[in-house]
Amino acid sequence: MKKILTAVVMAACALTATSHAQPTDPKLEWATRLVALQQGPDLDSLVEQLAGSATQDLIGGWESRLESAPKAKQAKATEDLNAELAKFAADANKIIAGKVAQASKDALVPAYMERFTLDELKQLTAFFESPAVKKYKAATPELVNVFVKKLVETSKTDIQARAKQFNETAEKIVGPAPAVKPAKK
Repeated sequence: MKKILTAVVMAACALTATSHAQPTDPKLEWATRLVALQQGPDLDSLVEQLAGSATQDLIGGWESRLESAPKAKQAKATEDLNAELAKFAADANKIIAGKVAQASKDALVPAYMERFTLDELKQLTAFFESPAVKKYKAATPELVNVFVKKLVETSKTDIQARAKQFNETAEKIVGPAPAVKPAKK
């Protein structure tokens, strides 16, 4: 009886060890690896945009209420709300950034697995691991700055002219700005 019991226990242990040692889905491994390679500054920008959007939603909801507050309280209320908005924005950024890994696992990994074969996942991974792509990703923030600087430079005159036109039209709609009293000496 003892021999049979020992054999049953050993068989159960072997079955448990075998079930833990089974290889995982290679597509899952490669899709997970590919998603991890794509994390970086672009994702950080997306997180900031999402947090900024949430902050703008709050601002939109409170802006009219702030304007309806007594004039004597508006300056202090604006200052206090701005401080709270800054805290909210920082917290929203942390919350969203903290959800990136789970969202990637739940959404991106299965999406890659559905859309790409194992061979394609391996090719994409090799592409993102290549030295040229790594160099490209490292240079991207600087390249974006070069582009934005040139874009601002080349559009500045036209934007200033359009702003002047807007101000002239707005003055006709709203009326001229109140005259500024000269400073006393």
